[in-house]
Amino acid sequence: MTAPDTEYPHLRVALFGNEVEALNPHFARFCNLEIVEADPDVVVSYGGDGTLLAAELRWPGRPKVPILNSRLGHRCIPHPAGDVVAALAAGRLVSSEYTKLECLINHPEPGCVEPDFTLSCLNEINVDMGRINSAVRFRLWLDEEPFDNGAEIIGDGFIACTPFGSTAYFNAITRGLFQKGIGIAFKSVSHQTNHLVVSEDVTVRFVITRGPALLAFDSSMDYVSLLENDELIVRRHPQSAVILTCEPVKHLHEPF
Repeated sequence: MTAPDTEYPHLRVALFGNEVEALNPHFARFCNLEIVEADPDVVVSYGGDGTLLAAELRWPGRPKVPILNSRLGHRCIPHPAGDVVAALAAGRLVSSEYTKLECLINHPEPGCVEPDFTLSCLNEINVDMGRINSAVRFRLWLDEEPFDNGAEIIGDGFIACTPFGSTAYFNAITRGLFQKGIGIAFKSVSHQTNHLVVSEDVTVRFVITRGPALLAFDSSMDYVSLLENDELIVRRHPQSAVILTCEPVKHLHEPF
């Protein structure tokens, strides 16, 4: 039976992911859910965790409903798609906000004061070797305080991540999780140091002292090449990601 228009508020919904056409029969049951291509009120991602991250990149800040359609998807709702769509139509989904990061990338050019590239991420930024046989060298500062007295760190690279992203690559490297702040993990470095979790109010600055290196972020297909003296400024993004789930999320390490 099709739900009457007066029963629930009208929502403009964008569908995102492979095989999204499988969701059409579920949406056809509800007159208050209008499938659109642009300016949605809410985005339904249909796939795994990477699909959710890609949806956030495409529609930053818009509420996301991540329905699982993959063998892997700790950040996707595992319930039947029809049940999730019905809960969306009825306004029964629970909203949670998650911190994102902003990364400003500066290439050293005389007289240039604007960043060359700015990106946002829900999970992480990931810097790795530009050549498999050439290590990345870098220094970092925390609120302009040099880390470890300004020591140069040599290794395969580093990541900076959110609590949401700490369940992914950060956990694979450190075997740890965190609930608040910004996490920094070092990849196969020769330097004797521990991984870091700093306050979300801290601005983290990395300077590449020898490249080449590559920067990736979330599930974006875009990569940024980094060379000597390139600077990355990482800080909390002013906008949060909003994710709708069937039940309240108590702990980030628990699947949705």
